Amino acid sequence: MPVAYPTFTAAREALLAGRTTARDLVSAHLTEIDERADLNALLLRLDESATAQATDIDRRLAAGEPVGPLAGMILALKDNMASRGDRTTCGSKMLENFVSVYDATVVERLRAADAVLIGKANMDEFAMGSSNENSAFGPAKHPLDPSRVPGGSSGGSAVAVAAHMAHTSLGSDTGGSIRTPAAFCGVVGLKPTYGRVSRYGLVAFASSFDQIGPFAHTARDAAAVLQVIAGADPMDATCAALPVPDYAAALTGDVRGLRVAVPKEYRPAGLNPAIDRALEQTLDRLRERGAVIVENLSLPNTEHSIATYYILTMAEASSNLARFDGVRYGHRTADQVERLGDLYIRSRTEGFGPEVKRRIMLGTYVLSAGYYDAYYRKAQQVRRLIRDDFDRIFEQADVLLTPTVPSTAFKLGEKTDDPLEMYLSDIYTTSANLAGIPGLSFPVGSDDGGLPIGLQLLGRPFDEATLLRVADALEMAS
Repeated sequence: MPVAYPTFTAAREALLAGRTTARDLVSAHLTEIDERADLNALLLRLDESATAQATDIDRRLAAGEPVGPLAGMILALKDNMASRGDRTTCGSKMLENFVSVYDATVVERLRAADAVLIGKANMDEFAMGSSNENSAFGPAKHPLDPSRVPGGSSGGSAVAVAAHMAHTSLGSDTGGSIRTPAAFCGVVGLKPTYGRVSRYGLVAFASSFDQIGPFAHTARDAAAVLQVIAGADPMDATCAALPVPDYAAALTGDVRGLRVAVPKEYRPAGLNPAIDRALEQTLDRLRERGAVIVENLSLPNTEHSIATYYILTMAEASSNLARFDGVRYGHRTADQVERLGDLYIRSRTEGFGPEVKRRIMLGTYVLSAGYYDAYYRKAQQVRRLIRDDFDRIFEQADVLLTPTVPSTAFKLGEKTDDPLEMYLSDIYTTSANLAGIPGLSFPVGSDDGGLPIGLQLLGRPFDEATLLRVADALEMAS
């Protein structure tokens, strides 16, 4: 392995046993960041603050003082989450020089738990994309084949973990932005239930969809991060005031009697053969461990999920991004203008990339007079039907197993000229965001070309523990 302790679980054990130090862990990961700089995974390195954090952890350990539950964890942060005193660009020229004046709730909790933040990760601009090619600072690249995309929008976060630049990372998932890059890069990626993790300090794309979650090499490491960042937050009214389970205790390896279903809409006749084989092999592993495979279940409104998702998220994006006007903050044109309207137009034209402009314009269109009822209101009604489908299927199954994406990682530039084809790559992930349920992508081997394959687990609202338990059991089985 490129680093001596590639997982947090191993690093934590070695740190507490005195076989390594927090400073050594930071140093090893900074070396990997140097050596894999060509992947463009990080937009900001935090060498000095990371070393200072690690030095403080080592001092407390040497003095016999307690350390937090994430001491020994090296973590990268998607660059749409506020971290005090650091640039937070959202992968956009609009915020190229914006410095956060406070910590997002998740960052505050990570610091309190002694996770060491090592950098801020590349991403599609304002989290709008499925390939990380929409970043204003160049695309992150696939860790196994730099000619391919790592997935998006949290591509840099996935690459940072897969290339051993960090033990774990945080991403945000609006329609698959954690799960898609996790599948492409061969790591675990968890989108929690909407409301499980505070969004305070996350720059909004679509507020009723966005959710923060972890990337990791294992389900156990993902559980450790979720344990710290989950839970009610008075700064986020949409964050659920529900108890947070002991996720580590849920990792029993026991899936006996668990009802697992593959909805027929998620296994079409034309599914990629390598992904279909991986799906069947995973079902066999679950059967061998005592799970019950439930046949012939359906989510009939799945065919409407892409259209519904893009209508609603573009509408929310057009509202959320109206604040970036070149007056209060963000990029401001250097051109001399006489009218305020011209200042807005020029600043936003220069600051936003083409994909963000496309979504703002389409979102404004579906919210406009004469089209609101035909598009936005109808999409909200279909969203309810999609949630009802999941409520019904979870009466007969405990967890759903599906592909995460319809293919393995594609070539850079392969889909940039066809936005519709790019949008269709989200076919298996958007429904979870529409319904607000948790989803977890986990690696299950490779295709014939050696590219990672990921499968997805979907569960009942706030039942992340079951998804983590199943993923952990499958890791043990393989």
